[in-house]
Amino acid sequence: MNGTFRPGQPLREQDLEQRFSISRGPVREALRLLEVRGLVSHVPRRGFRVKLYEDRELRDHFMLRGELEALAILQLTGIEDLSPLVDELTTARAELTRARDANDPRAYLQSIRSFYDLIANFSGNTPLREVLDRLNDAIEPVRYNLLLRKLGESQTLDYTGIILNALAERRFQDAAEAKRAHVMSNLDNILTAYREARYEP
Repeated sequence: MNGTFRPGQPLREQDLEQRFSISRGPVREALRLLEVRGLVSHVPRRGFRVKLYEDRELRDHFMLRGELEALAILQLTGIEDLSPLVDELTTARAELTRARDANDPRAYLQSIRSFYDLIANFSGNTPLREVLDRLNDAIEPVRYNLLLRKLGESQTLDYTGIILNALAERRFQDAAEAKRAHVMSNLDNILTAYREARYEP
């Protein structure tokens, strides 16, 4: 998650055994679990490596996540009382502000995820929430990499403010469009930061 192992970097079992002072069995099991979460990939006879995305694949991931989070917003239209959600989002946004002011990319990322998780959970759409969880797990290192490099340039506070105000006024289409716009405005920065972080053999 934190970039200790760079995108595309080989994960040699012997090195990991020594690094963490554990035997090969737990190392292999951990690598398999990370593969299931989409964080590492396995090539037969070559071993494991940190997941390496092509630009197109990364772009597709973020655009899909943006569309699904916009869908979660639109799913709120049938819920009469949004005040509990608005209160929770206000608290999550305050946490986001604190994390930015403390220049803490890990806490900032957790607060972003919490903000959108609250919306997905409140929508009551369980399959949507599960898919978003998987997508977020897989690209969390990519998002952290960007924030580690450019937290001061993040526009997430602006966009979450727009979304929060729109939801408070039940302007669901405006909130969904703000979510999509945020993804699109951020894509080039994400791709550039990711290219800079890639492992060079």
